[in-house]
Amino acid sequence: MQIRKSAEDYLEAILMLSKQGSAVRSIDIATMLGVSKPSVSHAMKLLREDGYIAMDRYGTVTLLDKGAEIANHIYERHRVLSSLLERLGVNPEVAREDACKLEHDLSDESFDKIKEYFLRNISEIE
Repeated sequence: MQIRKSAEDYLEAILMLSKQGSAVRSIDIATMLGVSKPSVSHAMKLLREDGYIAMDRYGTVTLLDKGAEIANHIYERHRVLSSLLERLGVNPEVAREDACKLEHDLSDESFDKIKEYFLRNISEIE
């Protein structure tokens, strides 16, 4: 499950946008990530070619199983890390930004221990 950080960001954004209940389109992804539409188009092409997403003729983006697995993995890391940082007193916006940095580089072992500690001592992930 080794892919680039930027691809993980795109997959996570697609997941988060899909949780809002409406169809996910490239413009929504561009807005959420603060990138240009051509950048999103290029990323969607690569993700589609690698079997992470599907796009219909209307431009609606859907995660395929392989993409959903990665997106859920990254999103869980983001939620746990940002919640933990906020509980430690970090400003929520800073906590979200720092979680974005940490979620990609933290080893599975370290993340699992953080999550275990968090759940044992705090018991609620926001």
